Amino acid sequence: MTIGIDARQPLWFYDFVSPFTYLLLEQHDKWPGFDFAFTPVVLNELYSHWGQRPAYNVPSKRTFTYRHALFRAEQLGIPFKMPPAHPFDSMKPLLLATAAKGDISFVREIFRFIWREGRDPSSVAAFAELCERVGMPDGPALITTEEVKAQLQRNTADAIGLGVYGVPTFRLNNQLFWGEDALPMVLYCARTPNWLDSKEVKRISSLPSGLADD
Repeated sequence: MTIGIDARQPLWFYDFVSPFTYLLLEQHDKWPGFDFAFTPVVLNELYSHWGQRPAYNVPSKRTFTYRHALFRAEQLGIPFKMPPAHPFDSMKPLLLATAAKGDISFVREIFRFIWREGRDPSSVAAFAELCERVGMPDGPALITTEEVKAQLQRNTADAIGLGVYGVPTFRLNNQLFWGEDALPMVLYCARTPNWLDSKEVKRISSLPSGLADD
């Protein structure tokens, strides 16, 4: 039996395939002081639902994205090493985190395995090593269970229902904040929630499209 997302609590959505999600998690000491529920989702399914084209499918954008991730890591002083290929299949670590109901320490260890050590978590040997590292040696068998697979799908579907379209995404006070560079906005809105109710924010939040419908 799957468990739905409790939208009443602060949420943080992630997929291990995202370098910027790793970079944001490494800044956890700067996050607002809420107990965020760490929620794994399948990024490609978010893209598919909203009709978005992944950055890695646009050659020039792919190059810029990887350079930008490295630049941000260097600027922030965060150890960073790209895995041997990208994108990689992040399903195994996503299912592992789902099965473990992974907290920040658990999830961060997986991110660091991939983005600090530059490992490919989709390979059989590397994934087995990862499972040992996080204290779940039965992980390779556990992620094959229908219950765990169904829970990850439920997470993703519930996230889409909340309007989530990418990772990393905070959901705080019923609002979404997407991207590593949105952290200052999250902090500001946590301190000053009435900003979102200001006249100009409300105006731009409901602007009509100036283009004719297809």
